[in-house]
Amino acid sequence: MLGRDEILKLIPHAGRMCLIERVSSWDPQQIHCEADSHREPEHPLRRMGVLSAIHVIEYGAQAAAIHASLLAPAPALANRAGVLVSVRECELGVKRLDDLPHALQIRASREAASAEALTYSFEVSHQDSRLGRGRLMIKLAPVQ
Repeated sequence: MLGRDEILKLIPHAGRMCLIERVSSWDPQQIHCEADSHREPEHPLRRMGVLSAIHVIEYGAQAAAIHASLLAPAPALANRAGVLVSVRECELGVKRLDDLPHALQIRASREAASAEALTYSFEVSHQDSRLGRGRLMIKLAPVQ
């Protein structure tokens, strides 16, 4: 299991914008993460006190970023910035996330990877209910 301190070293998201607290398991194909941040009143993505379900995309993207960093073949390629360029097949099962009492479960599965881009599918759930799912394409920043 990886905790928040290790996660902060793996992704470029800092402070409260790092939404994931724990990585419970991972292998070369997928990662399973958990988050409690959706309940925080000062969540950076809340608007007018509400955390919209659309933000499952950000949770999925951060899980993908953590996974990609864990699989980086060299330290210089870990913690690499990326830009979300495409979200497809996105389905939302709820309207908001902030009123859910338990941890979010985030699963991301690598579908494709190159030196320039990554494709992941993701699913976010709460207990046994799926909150949202989709596919992400992330363009990676050039290696410096």
